[in-house]
Amino acid sequence: MCLGSMISVKIILGNKMIISVTGATGFIGRRLVQRLHADNHSVHVLTRSKSKAETIFPAKDFPGIKIAEEPEWKDSVQGSTGVVNLAGLPISTRWSPEIKKEIKQSRIRVTSKVAELINSAPDDIRPKVFVSATAVGYYGTSETQVFDEQSPSGKDYLAEVCREWESTALKVNGDVRVALIRIGVVLGKDGGALVKMIPIFNLFAGGPLGSGKQWFSWIHLEDIVNLIYEALSNPSYKGVINGTAPNPVRLAELCDQLGNVLGRPSWLPVPDFALKAVLGEGATVVLEGQRVLPIQAKKLGFPFKYPYVKDALQAILS
Repeated sequence: MCLGSMISVKIILGNKMIISVTGATGFIGRRLVQRLHADNHSVHVLTRSKSKAETIFPAKDFPGIKIAEEPEWKDSVQGSTGVVNLAGLPISTRWSPEIKKEIKQSRIRVTSKVAELINSAPDDIRPKVFVSATAVGYYGTSETQVFDEQSPSGKDYLAEVCREWESTALKVNGDVRVALIRIGVVLGKDGGALVKMIPIFNLFAGGPLGSGKQWFSWIHLEDIVNLIYEALSNPSYKGVINGTAPNPVRLAELCDQLGNVLGRPSWLPVPDFALKAVLGEGATVVLEGQRVLPIQAKKLGFPFKYPYVKDALQAILS
């Protein structure tokens, strides 16, 4: 199974960076690589499947991108100014005991390897910044609480995964700037939760999923990519930063807005069993939810392009 790829960043002349990313072949990683490449930064895609990476980033469209398999990761990480770590098996899948184990291990294994490579690099070629993904699952679920970067961790399975994931990333030596981005539900055209939700939504005449009262902490794909990009280059971005839009919505509102954009009614609730049939235990992320605010990103002045879900959905689905 491909665990994804990596991007490392080295500032060379002016604003040019050399970037290595794990999880570069995933939903967020692909878009990040495209953005970095379009801005003329050098990109190292660190992957466990060179053939998959070459299919996604063909040389004719991405000249100059280096694709490195695991034995070559050390050379890519050392000499980079930064590393972006996005690797991990997607959680929006049916959870068996084996899948739950792999969801955790795929994150810990790659994060641990990257941390070791950064720490073992000689001072003069050690990356200066490590941007590592984590998730809002850290906080657990609640219909009533509001969570920010200072909130304690939850007690469920995803919270446990996130705690271990983050503690592994924080093993990077103290002279390396570390930014932990707790990512919400990413909305985009070519993947993520939206692609799985729309067919169910259409089947049940577009009503809310479950009770509809659950909070949905979302972010547009473009905004999460821009947040990671900013964290690479801006020294103010460090510690935990919530990667969510400033206006989370209840699921009923999300479904209303989705119905408006798709031109469908939004009246018949999608029963819990329908979502669980598709996602298994992974449905708890959507069916229980949490209200997460990006306090740190707002303090840093991050410019959200899509602060409201209506505008995000229109941009994605129009």
